[in-house]
Amino acid sequence: MNTRHPKGLPLSLLGVDHALVAGVLNVTPDSFSDGGKFADIDAAIAHGVELHSQGASFIDVGGESTRPGATRVSEDDEQVRVLEVISGLTAAGVPVSIDTMHASTAVAAVEAGAFMVNDVSGGLADAAMVHAVADLQVPYVIMHWRGHSTEMNDLATYADVVTDVIRELGARVEVALSAGIAQEAIVIDPGLGFAKEADHNWAILNQLTKFKALGYPVLIGASRKRFIGSLLKSNDGLMRPIDQRDGATDAISALAAAAGVWAVRVHDVVGSVDAVRVGSAWRLGRG
Repeated sequence: MNTRHPKGLPLSLLGVDHALVAGVLNVTPDSFSDGGKFADIDAAIAHGVELHSQGASFIDVGGESTRPGATRVSEDDEQVRVLEVISGLTAAGVPVSIDTMHASTAVAAVEAGAFMVNDVSGGLADAAMVHAVADLQVPYVIMHWRGHSTEMNDLATYADVVTDVIRELGARVEVALSAGIAQEAIVIDPGLGFAKEADHNWAILNQLTKFKALGYPVLIGASRKRFIGSLLKSNDGLMRPIDQRDGATDAISALAAAAGVWAVRVHDVVGSVDAVRVGSAWRLGRG
């Protein structure tokens, strides 16, 4: 299987030989990093265009926060938040993916112009999702997930986190394949921060080659997450503020690219655009 890119990627991205950079665009009032900043449709479109102009390969648009403790939103409310943004960005020539756990939102988003479905639940939150994506024939990101934001902190128990996550991801991949999703269209994401403590996240990052060995493109979403803030605590024990975690995020982007991941998902794209090129050059031994 060709694991450089999933089947169905926009032509503008097919020739890229380094890790892609997905710019995060949360059209929500309560996301952990930028909640409320881009809830206005025009502001959201403008920010997505700006991220793309800064080098983001594509923009991942989401209308539901998945931070720990976040309250779920209805699919109708989610669609009100994201569909006009997706249409506006697509009209501006910006490639867009949809970050959703709702099958109906996935369908509506693709109709509005999204080229890929990024499902943090890997199809567990909505059983109709895998069948919808199979019908849509678009790339599908399957993330490792054990439960919704209100409960995931209680589910971070593993015998061996890498082995367990790989097994559970594999089970979701099998469900997707059984529903008719093409093997070449699947991307996997180990789900950093979702039902995982800090050391679980670092163990996964340390073993990215094992995820690559599964034969699917790998997406990594570490941007500004709590485990970074914990690592960078001040001498008096205070967590590094969310808006001061981009340097460490860029370092993870470089190391992930060096490990051969397909894409990194980040809030601040400028540093990661350079970082993935460094990491990819390191991996390939050439610029």
